[in-house]
Amino acid sequence: MKYAAFNLKSDLQKTRVGVVDTQKLALSEYEFQTDLSGDGVLALLKLELAKQSLPKIVATHDLKNVNLLAPVPRPRRNILCVGKNYYDHAKEFGTSGYDSSTAKPGDEIPKDPIIFTKPPETVIGPNAPIVIPTKVSRDIDYEVELTVVIGKGGKGIRKADALKHVWAYTIINDVTARDWQQRHKQWFLGKSFDTFCPMGPWVVTRDELNENDMSVQCWVNGELRQNSNSKDLIFDVPTLIETISAGITLYPGDIIATGTPAGVGLGFKPPKFLKGGDVVRLEIGGIGVLENPLVEA
Repeated sequence: MKYAAFNLKSDLQKTRVGVVDTQKLALSEYEFQTDLSGDGVLALLKLELAKQSLPKIVATHDLKNVNLLAPVPRPRRNILCVGKNYYDHAKEFGTSGYDSSTAKPGDEIPKDPIIFTKPPETVIGPNAPIVIPTKVSRDIDYEVELTVVIGKGGKGIRKADALKHVWAYTIINDVTARDWQQRHKQWFLGKSFDTFCPMGPWVVTRDELNENDMSVQCWVNGELRQNSNSKDLIFDVPTLIETISAGITLYPGDIIATGTPAGVGLGFKPPKFLKGGDVVRLEIGGIGVLENPLVEA
């Protein structure tokens, strides 16, 4: 199933959730009396985990009449992210001069997953503007990432059992201020500016997807920049879940962005960083398209 959080263009105040029909370009709305502005689609996950039936459908909307929101508009915790998790990107980044985790030649490919986080305040939805804070940084980069939404929580989850804890997948753009990433010799600050985590366009439940074979692509102004597949991950989804949950309890609704392939802006000579007026389009096979414009402020 494809579940979306949205509001109507005729009523931008109320957050709604529904199931998407991509063939009919329609969105069927579930009846909820509670405020969904934080949870978004996690309201459906909570019912599922409680073994309760989904609410009734109260209306069906044409997709052209809705404004899609991030499927989880306000995550309860920081988004967990993975660095250097595709071989080509690890080499691209490790030799770029921006990578503080590469101390010497041969360090480019990590031996264990590199984990950092982005705060909930970074999250925006489809078509919302990514803001370049020009007084702070202009070295703004894009990163398309297959992203996990945890269903059943747990700690010490074994790799063999990890996929039982995945509820759904979505797309994240792990927007990054490269100069901050380089200057501060860690990744949190440069990854965490407001609007630096576009998410969407919806979530797709795991039963509809094969996380080991999904195309992962990014275009900037129509130019294909990133073109890979999830089968090229250095550390697959089960490994990431096992690693993170070894010491950290995962909860329903936790979000894990799995890393980006080669083709980011810093990999070009000279770098192709984003600027106001650019449009970044991300697409992951089986999920959909996430597109956002860039504005300068």
